[in-house]
Amino acid sequence: MTQDEKFMREALKEAGKAADKGEVPIGAVIVSGGKIIARGHNQPIGRNDPTAHAEIIAIRKACSKRGNYRLSDSVLYVTLEPCAMCLGAIVQARIDRVVFGALDPKAGAVLSVMTFPMDKTNHRMEILGGVLAGECGRVLKDFFRERRARPSSRGLFSG
Repeated sequence: MTQDEKFMREALKEAGKAADKGEVPIGAVIVSGGKIIARGHNQPIGRNDPTAHAEIIAIRKACSKRGNYRLSDSVLYVTLEPCAMCLGAIVQARIDRVVFGALDPKAGAVLSVMTFPMDKTNHRMEILGGVLAGECGRVLKDFFRERRARPSSRGLFSG
């Protein structure tokens, strides 16, 4: 197992926490010096906060722990391709590397829906996609399949 797979599995554990709360199962961890310094999972419903994506929560925790808004020696692992909002936060936090699992055909800003203008930002990072993509995608597919099967959940995710 590679380091990237090891830490993506930790992000998948966070995705499971989101699913347990009825949130879309996306998880993230931030690693520095080979150790996890912060974890996050999707919580926009529970927090009534559209910015409470897994990446944002992990970034906020890491910055708070460090006492600095810059995380320049860190790697962010996230189970789903980041959206434009999250990539903006990643740039502002100066994260060195982003590793994601599955592509996001509805909101992905690395390859899927748009290509974030990395050549125009004040910080450039290495991005690697597709780490444990099958597993990361399966978690999401299973979650939504189960949601559609339960009549009580209709209307929970609209749009």
